[in-house]
Amino acid sequence: MARPEPSARSAYALFRTVPLRWMDNDIYGHMNNVVHYSVFDTAVNGWLIEEGLLDLRASPTVGLVVSTGCDYFAEMAFPDVVAAGLRVDQLGRSSVRFGVGLFRNDDPRAAAEGQFVHVYVDRETRRPVEIDAARRAAFERLRIDRDA
Repeated sequence: MARPEPSARSAYALFRTVPLRWMDNDIYGHMNNVVHYSVFDTAVNGWLIEEGLLDLRASPTVGLVVSTGCDYFAEMAFPDVVAAGLRVDQLGRSSVRFGVGLFRNDDPRAAAEGQFVHVYVDRETRRPVEIDAARRAAFERLRIDRDA
């Protein structure tokens, strides 16, 4: 299988800054692989909250993570600051696949890139529901034409 090339910052619609912490380093002196997924979660959910699309205690529908994945290209470590790039790669009836690129400090190419899939469900029944118009419009703003 061919190894993907890391994307440039222009492959992402917006960025959220996530400073690394001392505890994010592992015994090998770089950011532990599990932290990448935590940064994905922080970037996506932080954006949803800022956009008014998620109230942690009261939203009648919530996005549950059903799939994640990550390709690693370069090491990151405390005290680096990560710029987490967000985009929407696929938008379905009840699901959205976010692309997330992690950029170390001012590096022009991603140190890691992943996917983060939410399926929207009713908070109480946990049954899938159609993505509402406000979320859908916000997700559309995160789409990037990567062939341009």
